[in-house]
Amino acid sequence: MNSCFNSQNLQKFPKHNKKRLNQEQVKILEASFDSTKKLELEKKLQLAKELGVPPRQISIWYQNRRARWKNQNLENDYNALQIKLENALSEKMQLEKETETLRGELEKAKEMLVALKSGAQGQIREFSLSSSCCEDVISYSTTTWVHSDEANFNFQFDELYAMIGAEENSNYCRSTW
Repeated sequence: MNSCFNSQNLQKFPKHNKKRLNQEQVKILEASFDSTKKLELEKKLQLAKELGVPPRQISIWYQNRRARWKNQNLENDYNALQIKLENALSEKMQLEKETETLRGELEKAKEMLVALKSGAQGQIREFSLSSSCCEDVISYSTTTWVHSDEANFNFQFDELYAMIGAEENSNYCRSTW
């Protein structure tokens, strides 16, 4: 009984015998798709006649190709965003390291100020900053402080305050000292 029912269904709804597209047909469809992503009725009928396949098969091929094209675009966008994210994270880590270095230098400069205020000028020679842009300024200023008189000392003290203010407000040392 079951086999009789199945055979009746097959006779009422004949199976569509779709032909698989060959490489030449696919090349023609790809060229058409590259020029126009959306298929118009006239273009569909022309391609169906040219390739010898039903218009419905052309429509389905275009629909599937558009879906693959959209997925490919999404993957490309995702990969581009991944690269941007990796670059941003790398830059963030570099900036965090630089910030920590600058904070350490700021602490050393503050310690120098405390040492200057307390009159322990000999301790100034022990301090050194790691930043190459600020080392020359500090070493020059240190030797000037050690060999200066009282009036010049106040001027150098003001310079050190200005340097600390510059480091707190920006990441760059001033080269005008």
